Amino acid sequence: MASVKEVLRMLRAAARPEELEGMARFGMTPERRLGVAVPEMRRIAKQVGKDHALALELWKSKIPEAMMVASMIDDPEQVTSKQMEEWVKDFNSWDVCDQVCMNLFEKTDLVWKKAVDWSGREEEYVKRAAFALMACLAWHNKEAPGENFVKFIPVIKREATDGRDMVKKSVSWALRNIGKRNPTMNQMALKAARDIQNMGTRSARWIGSDVIRDLTSETVQKRFKRISRK
Repeated sequence: MASVKEVLRMLRAAARPEELEGMARFGMTPERRLGVAVPEMRRIAKQVGKDHALALELWKSKIPEAMMVASMIDDPEQVTSKQMEEWVKDFNSWDVCDQVCMNLFEKTDLVWKKAVDWSGREEEYVKRAAFALMACLAWHNKEAPGENFVKFIPVIKREATDGRDMVKKSVSWALRNIGKRNPTMNQMALKAARDIQNMGTRSARWIGSDVIRDLTSETVQKRFKRISRK
């Protein structure tokens, strides 16, 4: 079983500090960051293997790459509501937020509840986590019934006036992914996007336009036509 010290050593060996400036330009918070690419983190996580206790200890380091590796090696079945609440409060960069949601939180039994609960929170990255979870569920959970996503639409519309960059981009991401599930959800998401566009705020207009542009694109519509012919 690997130790925190060993994992940090592997991360530092894979670090490219010359990339930190570029990462900062893309909105990745530079504090304590080593400069490790996600594929390298995944390689290290695979080498370490699943280890819930180690994940908890790695998280305490507050090193972004170690936190992301923690989400890759943790066991979703052992994750508690308390752990999710503690971890989400530590999010301070979009990549940590999105990786933890994608690698771990979306695989827990609590994901549907947390997505709704966190959407009403004021903290920017907690709210982003809510919509990142919705986006991940829409993308990965092919078996979930459509009504589960229909319930997200009023929440998405309610928060579309939040002008903070990390929030509005995640709201758009969630609605776009819901609209890519099937033709019915596509039309529902487009209607929601048009409603959002008419809300009058700058962020709502941006979200509405972003969603409509993506969901009416030739690539998306061609995929639905192929599906309908099967």
